[in-house]
Amino acid sequence: MDVTKREDLTAFVPSAELSSSYLSSGIGVSGGAIGGQVVFDLDDVKEFRGKDPSIPLILIRSDTVPDDISFISVADGLLTARGGATSHASIIAKKLGKTCVVGCNNLLVLEHEKKFKLAGRTVTVGEFLSIDGRNGSIYIGKHNIGEIKVLTE
Repeated sequence: MDVTKREDLTAFVPSAELSSSYLSSGIGVSGGAIGGQVVFDLDDVKEFRGKDPSIPLILIRSDTVPDDISFISVADGLLTARGGATSHASIIAKKLGKTCVVGCNNLLVLEHEKKFKLAGRTVTVGEFLSIDGRNGSIYIGKHNIGEIKVLTE
């Protein structure tokens, strides 16, 4: 007997602006589409949550280790340079219900400088980034999001 369930996910609304904002892709492992401000540590999270708690925060890491659970749990999304579908970041993000893209091989994270480089662009803490946890797409800026209905097993 097939058991399927209906799930509501978020997806970016296709547009010329979205296409022109594409930076790269990694491995989408959980969640749907999310746009938010870039953060690198707990101080960043506290600062931006204090300014506007309604804006999602996307944690940027080269990779994650078990000690990063406190960072991951307070962020809304996660983007890493390394990792795969069974990496630490993937497993934790799925368990916590976070949108997550891992394994973006051309992502250079300069954590102490609070910036990253990707596709010839330098993105600093607080800038807007959008990621898609289903297909792994990464876009600069904030983009329109809609809901889609999918059937899963």
